[in-house]
Amino acid sequence: MGVDFFAPFLGELAFTNIPIMHEIANRYNRVSLVKSISMLKALIFDFDGLLLDTETPEYYAINEVYNEFGHDLPVEVYGRVVGSEFDREFEPLEYLRALTGRDIDAETFWPRIKKRRMELIIKSRILPGVEDLLRQGQVCGMKLAVASSSSHSWVDTHLKRCALFHFFDVIKCSEDVTRIKPHPDLFLATLSALCVEADEAIIFEDSLNGIIAAGRAGVRVVAVPNPITRHLNIQGETLRLHSLADITLTDLLTKL
Repeated sequence: MGVDFFAPFLGELAFTNIPIMHEIANRYNRVSLVKSISMLKALIFDFDGLLLDTETPEYYAINEVYNEFGHDLPVEVYGRVVGSEFDREFEPLEYLRALTGRDIDAETFWPRIKKRRMELIIKSRILPGVEDLLRQGQVCGMKLAVASSSSHSWVDTHLKRCALFHFFDVIKCSEDVTRIKPHPDLFLATLSALCVEADEAIIFEDSLNGIIAAGRAGVRVVAVPNPITRHLNIQGETLRLHSLADITLTDLLTKL
C-alpha cells in the first residue's frame, strides 16, 4: 500500500511529509488504517510537566526555601497538587509554617519562589518528542489542543516563547472553566471547542489529577510522568510512556 492511498483521507496533508506517510503506509493494512484515521480526530495535551517541565523547577524553588529553614519538602506531598492548584491538601507556605512553628512572611516567601522558579524555567527546553508528535498530528490532519489548569497568561506566554503556540487549534485554561483538574471540565470544554467526541480524542497527561480528569471526561489517556510525578503512585492511564520521544503517532495508533 503506497502513499497515494492516503489522498482520499488526508488530501494535501498526505504529501506534506512523505517519510511519515510511508511509515504509516508500511505498518498498517488498509482496514486498520481507515479505522484509525476515521476514529482519532484530536490530540489533547496538558501543558505543565508534559510539554515543558515547569513542575520540577517549581519544586526545586520551593524546596530551596524549605532547606533554609532546615526542612525538605517531600516529593509525594508536593505531588498531591501537581496538575491542579495549591489548596487545603497542600499549600507550601502553610505547610512550612506548620513544620517550623514560625509565622513566615508571605510577602517574602512567594516572590522569592516565583523569581527562582522563573530563572530555572527559562533555562528549560520543550520536552523530548513534543514537537515531533505535534508535527505528526498536523500531517495526519488531527486537531491539536492544550487543556491546562494554569492560566492563559502562563500557558500562552510559554507556548509562544517555545515556538509551540501555532500548533494548537484550541487552548483551554483555568479561566475558561469553573473547576479545574481533577474535575473533567477542562477536557469537556476542549472537546466541545474541537467539535469531537470523547472516543475521537487522546489526552496526554503527566499527573494523577490530569489522569483522573481525563477518565471522568471519558477520554483515553496516555501518561507521561515527569521527573516529579514519576515518583508518585499514578494509575488509571490507558498507556504509559517514559517520554513522548518513545513513540510515534503510528505506534500510538497500534497500541490504543
